[in-house]
Amino acid sequence: MICPFCGHLHDRVVDSRESKEGDCVRRRRQCLACERRFTTYERIDEVPYMVVKKDGRREKFERQKVLNGLLKACEKRPVSMANLADLVDRVEARVIDSAEREISTTEIGELLMSALRQLDKIAYVRFASVYRDFQDEEAFFNELKTLMKQKAP
Repeated sequence: MICPFCGHLHDRVVDSRESKEGDCVRRRRQCLACERRFTTYERIDEVPYMVVKKDGRREKFERQKVLNGLLKACEKRPVSMANLADLVDRVEARVIDSAEREISTTEIGELLMSALRQLDKIAYVRFASVYRDFQDEEAFFNELKTLMKQKAP
């Protein structure tokens, strides 16, 4: 913490207590340079992580929505829940690591499709058909051709 009196960067915690409501921690600190005391409060960061939709709307990031989409794509496919949970963990980590606390659905979708392509080709095609919103069978077949041209890892 920066001392509010002298601007020094180092201090020591003299006393630490939880608030009566339990929603923050009150700390008494003493500056190591000027030895004056000051109080700081720690609170849980409650600003939600946001997802920017294709039409510009913003929604709170919901891990369960991502998992539900993957479950639909992987229905009756030999993809374990552990793999899906790991994939959702990676997406959630990307959202949390984002400096502006926002991520676009495009970025999420591309990350999911890339992982699904390696995990299960059928699940990938199912997910891509919804995510990319194929308007006709030609667009769908073009995606299949592209998939078939790629060599398996």
